[in-house]
Amino acid sequence: MIGFLTLLEKEFLRFWKVAFQTVAAPVLTALLYLLIFGHVLDDHVTVHGVRYTSFLIPGLVMMQVLQNAFANSSSSLIQAKITGSIVFVLLPPIPYGAFFAAYVLAAVLRGLMVGLGVLLATVWFVELKVVAPLWIIVFSMLGGALFGALGMIAGIWSEKFDQLASFQNFLIMPLTMLSGVFYSIYTLPTFWQGVSHYNPVFYMIDGFRYGFFGVSDVAPETSLLVVVACFAGVSWGTLNLLKRGWKLRA
Repeated sequence: MIGFLTLLEKEFLRFWKVAFQTVAAPVLTALLYLLIFGHVLDDHVTVHGVRYTSFLIPGLVMMQVLQNAFANSSSSLIQAKITGSIVFVLLPPIPYGAFFAAYVLAAVLRGLMVGLGVLLATVWFVELKVVAPLWIIVFSMLGGALFGALGMIAGIWSEKFDQLASFQNFLIMPLTMLSGVFYSIYTLPTFWQGVSHYNPVFYMIDGFRYGFFGVSDVAPETSLLVVVACFAGVSWGTLNLLKRGWKLRA
């Protein structure tokens, strides 16, 4: 537990000491999205009987939770590998399970802090109700944990920053931007509706949004099963990489 708590504290302080960059900047980005899209579409679009601005806010919150959870674990590992400081984490007798838990939990903490910041910054624009708070908590924590674990895989695999940037630009950004953050998938043509159902991020955002409005494109129980299955698969893969020390031990 000492090793786990020490590593968790290190990872927390790593992003908290530059909170203006790691927390405040994503909140500002989400606020700009809301101002632009809300101003253009709010008077013309409703989704499931919900005003467009109200519909958009949960999507923006969840998008920032996922992207920042991924960024936290991935950037930490790639920086440690490039600077050589990873050796100070690998030398202590910290079990790989504790190593995994510390990085993922720190990623979840950053994601949730950014998500809460986005919610507090945007909630003044609309009257946002909460129908099922438990779904909100479950999907935000599971989504952050899944992307924190995925960030560990990206950080372990990448050997330089441009490889990590490729992972973000060609996988993470498309998954999050094309997941129903800005729209209901049932406004899409039939083919793209089918494609959207293969995107796990769609289920995270749809289930998260259900907690606010009580309406969703897919039953929240289905979304939960998909997210849990994805988290289990990604966690299993990450733990295997840590156990083998792939690209971590010389």
